[in-house]
Amino acid sequence: MTSVQHIQAEPAQRKALLKTASAQQLDFLFTRGVKALMVSFVVIGLALPLIAMLGKVFDVEGGLNGVWQMLTSSRFMWLVGNSVKVSLSTVALVVPTAYVFAYALQRSWIPGKSLLRGIALLPLMAPSMLSAIALIYLFGNQGLLKAWFPDGIYGFSGIVLGQVFYNFPMALMILISALGMADARLYDASVSMGANHWKTFLNVTWPGTRYAVFASSCLVFTQTITNFGIPVVIGGDYQVLAMEAYKSVVGQQKFSEGALIGSILLVPALISFAVDLWMRKLRGSQVSSQAPTYVAPSNRLRDSILLLAAAAVAIALLSLVVMAVAASLINFWPYDLSFSLRHYDFESSGGVGWLAYRNSLLLASLTAVVGTPVIFTCAYLMEKTSSGWLDGLLRLLCMLPMAVPGLVMGLGYVFFFNSPSNPLNGMYGGIGLMVVCCIMRFLTPAQMTATTALRQLNEEIEAASLSLKVPLLTTYRRVTLPICLPALLEVFRYLFVSSMTSVSALIFLYSPDTILAAVAVLNLDDSGNIGASAALSSLILLTSAAISLMLYGLSRGLLRHTQLWRA
Repeated sequence: MTSVQHIQAEPAQRKALLKTASAQQLDFLFTRGVKALMVSFVVIGLALPLIAMLGKVFDVEGGLNGVWQMLTSSRFMWLVGNSVKVSLSTVALVVPTAYVFAYALQRSWIPGKSLLRGIALLPLMAPSMLSAIALIYLFGNQGLLKAWFPDGIYGFSGIVLGQVFYNFPMALMILISALGMADARLYDASVSMGANHWKTFLNVTWPGTRYAVFASSCLVFTQTITNFGIPVVIGGDYQVLAMEAYKSVVGQQKFSEGALIGSILLVPALISFAVDLWMRKLRGSQVSSQAPTYVAPSNRLRDSILLLAAAAVAIALLSLVVMAVAASLINFWPYDLSFSLRHYDFESSGGVGWLAYRNSLLLASLTAVVGTPVIFTCAYLMEKTSSGWLDGLLRLLCMLPMAVPGLVMGLGYVFFFNSPSNPLNGMYGGIGLMVVCCIMRFLTPAQMTATTALRQLNEEIEAASLSLKVPLLTTYRRVTLPICLPALLEVFRYLFVSSMTSVSALIFLYSPDTILAAVAVLNLDDSGNIGASAALSSLILLTSAAISLMLYGLSRGLLRHTQLWRA
């Protein structure tokens, strides 16, 4: 249409043209503007703190020479050896056990699968210290089963068992997903060629899941080597790198040494992340989207063995949870075993318990309420729109948090936001900064959950919207969000529960008025009040479980009333 035709257009046509131009401007602001804001958010919330932490390494006394002397010292090598030993032992126990459990859930006809899965995921709803506290009540110097560990539970054995409890559900979720993706045609071919169950497993099942085994091993190794909550509670004289970093910053104010150890802990996480990305590409090229789903045939002997194995694991996990909750209700262990609520009277133990619990509720709620729309909108724009180089940069930044352990992120926040020269210094010690930290900490898994849901939507939705001159924001608000409500609730639940139980990053960021429940658990145990720490841990667990059940019920209701098209 020429300029003359524009001038001579009818008022209705001019109005339609203006409406189209306005929609295009709105789409441009929505896509490019939100993506640019998200890039800025991740740069300030993650990249700059990491750079600040890495820069702090060179403040070690003696410069590079001092760094080299510290890295080659006998104490540092002892700490590295202890950390690697604990991490490898945890991987060796967790991954095979989780594989058998996942196999029982995905490849058998055992009863009670929902119950078994729910029990297996309980550790995700509690702070990591809960397992260490329960182990002390079970196998400690005054534990119920102290004869099982004649040399004591404090040290290597206690740390490994606590890490196994804490990391089991993380490995399980990866392996469940891998075992759920199977091409039935491969199994039909194996059976038709006369292969027995064991040969089918070696030639079909194992090749299809070995990448997931490696990924879960990397995750467990990284989570174990960077976790300091369990070693602080039950480690005794057995020192590890993560505990040393925590003590250097919080106890000794040796910030440069803490930064150096944090940088060392970042290395295995980055290596695992890079190798995992490479293996994901290899696995993705071998999976066909047209593959029929495999359903395992019934086998009474196999199912009986798997049921016994899964039940044994579930009982072991549940026993630690029950022990921690029961201990919080015992009046005076082990001399007065009558039930009492005195450990929930946090006012008598410094008065921080209920304040910390309220702060954690506030933090978890704000993280979920703010983080869910931000993360989901970011995922939508990355999947459904194209902005050139901005897309590549945003995808890279959104994957970066997965490679950064919580301890390292917390140290970065200390060095960046606590700097007097930083204009954002006023945020340090406040709930707002901790909300930013939690959103950054859990950005990648939440974004991947949202992306998985968005990829199930037909791309013709956006094409129809474009042809009807409807702004993309309107389509997103009226079409995409209602369709993806279950995924939105899952992201909300994940952010809430993870923020409620997080301790590794947030322990460096709180002030006396903003202390959190998971941090208070560690402080109460450190002061010798293990009963109150068990009570507060149980309170966090029960709150997380209640919120998860409520959101599950809400999701079912929404699916029943607003998602009838899925049927």
